[in-house]
Amino acid sequence: MFSQALTVRVDSIARHLETVFLFTQNDVRTTLIPVTVFALSVAPKYDTTHAWHAPLWIWFHLLQFNIANQIQDPEEDRKNKPSRPIPAGRISVDSAADMRWVMIPVCLLLSLWYGTQALLASTVFAALTIWYNELHGDKMGLSKNVLTAILGGCLEVGATVAAGPHNSCIDKAGALAVTLSSTVFATTLHAQDFKDEEGDRLTGRRTLPTIFPKAARFSMMFGIPLWSYGLSCIWKIDALSTTAFVVYGAFVGTRFVMYDTVGADKQSCKFYSLWYALAHLLPGYWRFFYGV
Repeated sequence: MFSQALTVRVDSIARHLETVFLFTQNDVRTTLIPVTVFALSVAPKYDTTHAWHAPLWIWFHLLQFNIANQIQDPEEDRKNKPSRPIPAGRISVDSAADMRWVMIPVCLLLSLWYGTQALLASTVFAALTIWYNELHGDKMGLSKNVLTAILGGCLEVGATVAAGPHNSCIDKAGALAVTLSSTVFATTLHAQDFKDEEGDRLTGRRTLPTIFPKAARFSMMFGIPLWSYGLSCIWKIDALSTTAFVVYGAFVGTRFVMYDTVGADKQSCKFYSLWYALAHLLPGYWRFFYGV
């Protein structure tokens, strides 16, 4: 009897944990891994025993953002993303909304442990999450790009601080890395919107691919290789690695122009995610060879 009750209890806990994870599942490849790589590369006083703190800090904040985002239009998710927790019937909108507001103090308390910079990053992240979701800042392409880039910068700051010793701070090189990363993201993140272009048109969401479909694709073809070269120069990457990075960037950017089906855009987005993750390694190269 006790064994059966314990089994039911464990199964219930496992289901709840799976539900929580499903809120952030789609961001593991596009955000959690690249930002973790960035934090471990940029942290000025890298502490191997604190490495796991970076993805932990990132994941809690991704959970806050994704719950806030997914309670906005559950009907759209039922049509386009039925595997998400709410349309899948794993949790109600009201329960998810309760979790959404609980996550703000949880993230702030977690950040308080890591010091002032992490707390500031968490505070700005919470405010911009409200702007993006509850105040519908995601409805316009340009504001969406800028907000998403700043949100990403907040994740990078908090994760970098969390990866270092207790109460560590970002140095000038780290601040430059965050600024460049946010700018790159703001000017290229619509790579993730092409695959959803048809659905965005139906729902009236204005993204760069829906507003300027051809120009948005050509911006990938020119922007990604140019950023590849520019970042390589800034971080003093060797000639061979620079050439390889620029060639790969040109390959990724050209795909968005040459292949424009939904399936091709999904594949191109994966190549873009890898490119963005590689870009996050460049500050680590500089810190290893040139950092003091």
